[in-house]
Amino acid sequence: MLTKATEFDTELKELADQAKALSHPARLTILRFLAAQDTCICGEIVEALPLAQATVSRHLKVLLEAGLIDVTQRGTSSCYCVAPDAVGKLHLRLRGFFNEVEEGGRTAAC
Repeated sequence: MLTKATEFDTELKELADQAKALSHPARLTILRFLAAQDTCICGEIVEALPLAQATVSRHLKVLLEAGLIDVTQRGTSSCYCVAPDAVGKLHLRLRGFFNEVEEGGRTAAC
């Protein structure tokens, strides 16, 4: 079944999904916190944020679904780290997208 969402370019849909995952300050804070660590982090994420454990878990889930972080199980603990390849790819995609928009805007006549 065709919907309006299926009519958009796959690359743009993926970019939009990842951008949506970054659209909350708590998730940006989590990414920044994880990037500053040199190892996978378990419970320290909850201690670093002014949010309840359940709320942090929901934000982690969004970042995981977007592929921006990785998780490994260590016993009963889940340990999180930045997915550097995915973040690097997102960075390039965003840069390319905004370069395209900026170039187009320079020739706009409005």
